[in-house]
Amino acid sequence: MKVFFKAAGAVTGLAAVALMPVRPASAADQVTITSYGGAYQTSLRKAFFEPFAKATGIKVTEDEFNGEIAKIHAMVESKTVSWDVVDVSPALVTQLCAEGTVETIDWNKLGLDRTKFMGADKFDCGLPHVISAQVIAYDRDKLPSGLKTIADLFDTQKFPGKRGLLKQPWGNLEWALIADGVAIKDVYRVLDTPEGVDRAFRKLDTIKKDVVWFQSNAQAPQLLADGQLVMTSTYNGRIYDAVKNSGKHFEIMWDAQQWEWGVWTIPKGSPRLDAAYKFLAFAGSPQAQADLTHYIPYGPTNKDATALVDSAMLSHLPTAPDHMGNVLQRDATFWGEKGDELRQRFTAWLAK
Repeated sequence: MKVFFKAAGAVTGLAAVALMPVRPASAADQVTITSYGGAYQTSLRKAFFEPFAKATGIKVTEDEFNGEIAKIHAMVESKTVSWDVVDVSPALVTQLCAEGTVETIDWNKLGLDRTKFMGADKFDCGLPHVISAQVIAYDRDKLPSGLKTIADLFDTQKFPGKRGLLKQPWGNLEWALIADGVAIKDVYRVLDTPEGVDRAFRKLDTIKKDVVWFQSNAQAPQLLADGQLVMTSTYNGRIYDAVKNSGKHFEIMWDAQQWEWGVWTIPKGSPRLDAAYKFLAFAGSPQAQADLTHYIPYGPTNKDATALVDSAMLSHLPTAPDHMGNVLQRDATFWGEKGDELRQRFTAWLAK
């Protein structure tokens, strides 16, 4: 099945590039793409950058950043844009789009069907290209019966011991409400009220003394491995890495997983707009998105890519059919509007 779809997907991806109304590529063509570095960017290089350069003759130059929005502002305002495509978070692309700092995506020019892309309706100025997930993980040697739902995170009677959580309000407040009985579809409606915020913090109160707060998701697998935690929030990719490369007996509890999107966006004033669009078309193709899963366990956004993913890897992806039953898609607009207020409340709550 994999072999059959590979050829079909490759044709689709190249066709999307070929159909775009741009000039033919020349040796002088190039595009500068910026992402977050590390193993993640290595996976992007292998699945997207190198195959794109080979298919089109367009040279890819890479850069790295840590989400510094000021750099994008400075480039656009001074009309010295050197980053043609940037990999950003939902919150960043939402803010940049509202400011007019990045291009509104012309899907007709891309030659891709917007309705095929999960999350595309959320971003006018970006192409969602990958989905990672914030999940709860545990060591099955310590919890052989496993965790079943997000309510288990808050059940200190059945599962005594320390829980690891990121020292931020986002994610934790949503999980608190879901564990308290709020349907996922209603989470942000409830959290948008003073009563809902109070309810979330009351639920967090029930585990406050049992929580180890960490500053970086990189700390979570090590704390779990050291036996300091019985369960922890973290990204699914970090747990996959700990199991595959370090031999840990970790498991993921997928209930109420929180999706985070990686979104390609184009800074306003890019001198290589045509090349940027060609890259987005290639990176949005089903085969390219499926190929990314060879290097990192993050899910494709193009729905047609799922059928091309190796079955052995599919079970590790946030977008696997078996994991899609109770997904929270984090609302970047909500956190853009309420983030400062809730961070202040969270900081005050921690200090009590």
